[in-house]
Amino acid sequence: MPNSEKLLQKKTRLKQKYLQLIEDAYNLRQTDHALSDFSEYQATKVLYELNKLRFVIGGDTNLRIN
Repeated sequence: MPNSEKLLQKKTRLKQKYLQLIEDAYNLRQTDHALSDFSEYQATKVLYELNKLRFVIGGDTNLRIN
């Protein structure tokens, strides 16, 4: 498998993980603020990795998730 395919698969995994963490943070917001904040923090770290990967791949470097 070429490296470009591996990078695209990693991008897809990171995107899914980011979306799940954001959804979890939103769902926890009313019941457990600490877990919500932790989930948002984790999502921010994943978004940072996603943006670094987008820079390497050469895709758009905006903060969009598309």
